[in-house]
Amino acid sequence: MGDWSRADAIVARVARPRFPDREFPVTAFGARGDGRTDCTAALRRAVAACAAAGGGHVTVPSGTYATGPVHLLSHVDLHLEEGARLLFDRDPAACLPPVLTRFQGVEMYGYSPFVYARGQRNIAVTGRGVLDGHADDEHWWPWSGQAEFGWRPGVRQQEDDWPGLWRQAEAGVPVERRIHADGCRFRPNFLEFQDCHGVLVEGVTIVRSPMWEIHPVLCTGVLIQDVTIDSPGPNNDGIDPESCRDVVIRRCDIAAGDDCIAIKSGREADGRRVNVPSENIVIEDCVLRHRYGAITLGSDMTGGIRDVYVRRCRIGGPGLYFGLYIKTNSVRGGYAENIQLADLTVTHLRKEFLSCDFHRGEGDTGSYPPRVRDIGIRDVTVDHARRAVLARGYAHAPIDGLHMSDCHFGSLAESDRIEHVDGLVRERVTGARE
Repeated sequence: MGDWSRADAIVARVARPRFPDREFPVTAFGARGDGRTDCTAALRRAVAACAAAGGGHVTVPSGTYATGPVHLLSHVDLHLEEGARLLFDRDPAACLPPVLTRFQGVEMYGYSPFVYARGQRNIAVTGRGVLDGHADDEHWWPWSGQAEFGWRPGVRQQEDDWPGLWRQAEAGVPVERRIHADGCRFRPNFLEFQDCHGVLVEGVTIVRSPMWEIHPVLCTGVLIQDVTIDSPGPNNDGIDPESCRDVVIRRCDIAAGDDCIAIKSGREADGRRVNVPSENIVIEDCVLRHRYGAITLGSDMTGGIRDVYVRRCRIGGPGLYFGLYIKTNSVRGGYAENIQLADLTVTHLRKEFLSCDFHRGEGDTGSYPPRVRDIGIRDVTVDHARRAVLARGYAHAPIDGLHMSDCHFGSLAESDRIEHVDGLVRERVTGARE
């Protein structure tokens, strides 16, 4: 079940970028780690000098450095030493001018992510320091429209602006004309890399993000390892590779406000226009604690997802909902093919270990029935969950190929719910209530 030699081949070719042995301390460019001095210009000068010299390490010594967005250039490693904290500005004006980004799977020009790169090669964010987005119930999070995170009736929020962006995408308005920044309520992601090759995020801790934490888009050769994410805010996904190829995520510890790791590939008309899948992704040796899907495919998956391998992960906690969560329907469309999970230990889940329900969200109201096939799950132990499996395809587009072997389920509250699934195989599966 599943060719795991392909996972090994992906790991072998996603190499750690190398940087010249040159250091550019931000303090040499005017930065002060007092938590008050605006270090934005100093950081940008250090990045520019490092790139002009042919690359190296922009080092951030111990201290707290207040800053606006940092834009990386090729061959630059932004290295946070132990005790260093980048404290990002909570004023949306600091995230202007607008840059090319994606908001919920749709391309636009919006507020700059806090760490951003576009069209660069061999870039990194490394070290033992902290990236602090400074978001809270009064800054960024109320834009979600959720009262739990500070929104109150009458306060403008993202759902007030979303219909305008969605209509532009559906009508094929050129991306350059989709400007949704100053005055709009689309929160920036924390780290976003657009169309880059050779991306490394290693060792850092990420807290208090406005929205998604790590968001590579249209990138190849992405390595994310030994990262700690602790950001319980709204839509605070942990790691979201979108339309990327050759990605390795390993030894990360994630407590998120939304999905821990969510693989995406664009949404609806914009996803069909760009039409680039996410593929060749390995997730290994991670700890995934909170909140919705530990491993999620979608819901922005119109461009498709294939060849995903997940192994040796520890999953679960009282606030975690799903183990593998595949989110699509006939409005989003897309496909998920060759998704393999092995050697997982799961403690608490509030809902299913595997959830793939084509009737979620808009349901079967669109013209793009999704394709989900070749899902393999082996050597999985689940202590507590609502169900082992909820899998509901369409009669006209069933889920095709779900193979489970050597799995043990402990305490389950309900029987599995399975509709329109072809090729369901269970071998040596114990405890599931069919």
